[in-house]
Order: sequence, then structure tokens, then C-alpha cells
Amino acid sequence: MKFVIQRVQKASVTVDQKITGSIGQGFFILVGINNEDTEEIADKMLKKALNLRIFPDREGKTNCSLQDVSGQLLLVSQFTLYANCKKGNRPSFFNAGDPEHANTLYEYLLKQSHHYCDVVQSGIFGADMKVELINDGPFTIVLDSDELF
Repeated sequence: MKFVIQRVQKASVTVDQKITGSIGQGFFILVGINNEDTEEIADKMLKKALNLRIFPDREGKTNCSLQDVSGQLLLVSQFTLYANCKKGNRPSFFNAGDPEHANTLYEYLLKQSHHYCDVVQSGIFGADMKVELINDGPFTIVLDSDELF
């Protein structure tokens, strides 16, 4: 599983010219899922991501978590995080999860996210989405379960 986490001032995702998710200060997370991912991996990734202390405290040091700042969360599925560009110029997505498996885990992540955050928004799995955000910092972190666990 891969997460691209962006600390944002605000973010939104639109499908067919309708906003499906919109947040203020918080995390915008792109989620990539492969076939080896499980609910256990999802739980570990979510705990790691949502407990990252990357918001400034009163002294300006990155010492606060999403919960500490009452931040919001926008999760968007992104199979292209598993793009393989080793051969040629056209990416292969062979390592991306089967859509049914990936959607099941994505929905699980959304459900579990409510244990950490009061406001959880999302895109629509498999849809053509348009994303707008203001990256705060900019501050972007990539988590890969293969490198963490």
C-alpha cells in the first residue's frame, strides 16, 4: 500500500462537475493499493499516517498530529501510484490491485478513518476526478508499506 500525504490548507475533489469531497486544514491522501494488501496493512498505514506529527505547534515546530489540530481528511484512490516505468515510456499498472480488492480496502480505510478524524471526505473509486488543493508548506510525505512493515 502506498500513501502520498499532503498537508493542506484546503482540498477538494470533483467528479462530473460535482464536488464529492472537500476539506479545510488537514491531510489530502492519495491511496494506492496492490493485491497483497490486507486490512492489517491498511490499519498500520492509517495509524502511521494519521499520527504523523507534521503540523506546527505554537513555536512553529512540526510537533502536532492531525488530531492535535482538529484536522480534516480527504482520501482519494490512486492506482497510478503503482505505475512501473522501467521499460519504455508507457507505464505499466500490473502491480496495481485488482479493482474489486482495491475498492474493498479503500472503503475499509474510509470507515476506519473515522476513528482518527471527525471529518473524512473522499473521491469516487475509479472515477475521473479533478483535484484542487493548497499544499501547506509545501509538505508532502510518501509512505510505502513495503518499506515500513
